[in-house]
Amino acid sequence: MTIATLSFTSSFTPHHTFHHRRRRHHLLKPTTKISSQVSLTTPPSITLQPALKKTGVIVVGAGLAGLAAAIRLHSDNIPFLLVEASDGVGGRVRTDNVDGFLLDRGFQIFITGYPEARRILDYEALDLQKFYSGAKVYYGGGFHTVADPLRHLGDAIQSLTNPIGSIVDKSLIALTRIRVLTQSDDQIFSAEETSTINLLKRIGFSDSIVDRFFRPFFGGIFFDRDLETTSRLFDFIFKCLALGDNTLPAKGISAIPEQLASKLPSNSIILNTPVKSIDSESESSHTVRLNNGETLKAEYGVIIAVEEPEAVKLLAGKSNDIPVQIKPPRSTVCLYFSADRAQVPVPDPVLFINGSGHGIVNNMFFATNVAPSYGPPGKVLVSVSLIGLYEDVSDEDLKTKVVEELSGWFGKEVSVGSWKYLRSYRVKFAQPNQCPPTDLQKNPKLGLGLYVCGDYRTSATFDGALVSGRKAAEALLKDRSLVQAS
Repeated sequence: MTIATLSFTSSFTPHHTFHHRRRRHHLLKPTTKISSQVSLTTPPSITLQPALKKTGVIVVGAGLAGLAAAIRLHSDNIPFLLVEASDGVGGRVRTDNVDGFLLDRGFQIFITGYPEARRILDYEALDLQKFYSGAKVYYGGGFHTVADPLRHLGDAIQSLTNPIGSIVDKSLIALTRIRVLTQSDDQIFSAEETSTINLLKRIGFSDSIVDRFFRPFFGGIFFDRDLETTSRLFDFIFKCLALGDNTLPAKGISAIPEQLASKLPSNSIILNTPVKSIDSESESSHTVRLNNGETLKAEYGVIIAVEEPEAVKLLAGKSNDIPVQIKPPRSTVCLYFSADRAQVPVPDPVLFINGSGHGIVNNMFFATNVAPSYGPPGKVLVSVSLIGLYEDVSDEDLKTKVVEELSGWFGKEVSVGSWKYLRSYRVKFAQPNQCPPTDLQKNPKLGLGLYVCGDYRTSATFDGALVSGRKAAEALLKDRSLVQAS
């Protein structure tokens, strides 16, 4: 896929539209004409016709939810325009190429058990690379394995007597697996809820397995080490983990939104085009006002598919379903290092988690052990994740603390001090905060012709974003009686 640089003769002047072609990752620094970070080449300049200032549906935001909404509209041949403020599709799901390494913007793992993702994505084309089904827990000065007995029976048997929980705890994990697998997703999302930590205590898990495994493992998924996240999300993730694998696409996590974008018509995605406001002139006329003062009109409606803080700004006063204030979002810092293969004698495609209760590192892994394509031949890419934003700590101080901490983890076997620092990502809005009370099945309709979607409206997962986008489009189609007979 490539991004086309546009020159416009009409008064509507966004900078880019999205075209489809196979490509590799490439990082370009912004210039006068910003090029996307996911493009190596740029096709000839094209002109946007004034007719594109009016269309059937305008989707604001080209993250996973916006892309899913656009795909659903396109399946019924509904004209649409997908407007994105940044220089590429994906929202938070982006990848940069730095010195030949693929750096996902924050710790992101794709679970193949996601039901909506299975329906809409081509897993084979994504060339998904699997993690080990389990984790290595740093505790007591060493590493201890927690393994999925259905995939790594030998390792699971050997781990029965390790200090990461008792045999009873490991039996309770099996019973929890059975419990979630016998429930539908709708049952999980509408079940009585509590916090994840309260659920684990209610099930009967010991403090040792909660503190040494659940806090760093699920805390790393939720960016919430206190495990205050709703039990509904815990059950859904637990179920998806039981049904699938943790993976990385060979070409980076951004391959997921880019595959979705490739399903859409050429020139249907407009990049570098921030939206200022949404105005409804009547039930059949909706206007999207851009930051540059220009307007786009939608005949059927507008779907808002941006992150929750931005949605609150755009939709202020337009619906009681949009809160004035939102819960503080989940944040993370992800640091990347490179190393020579000889400096990292750890071949395992496994997630390392911090069960010690000390330090700032929550989890880390050698990304090139999982997906060799994440780095040049002979090199290792190291990904380290922290929970929280650490706003008062500089990148340099964070790097120093991480290197010191991981040197203690690996000892002399791994020369952590020789690793080359690549980049840090501070992701303020890594996930919506989904502490109870929650409603993970919100109606996407705010009013006739105005709809909203995103993972904050459903489950805070890739799958939740995809489901939310599809349901927003289907609500619009139903309201406008545009659903084609099957």
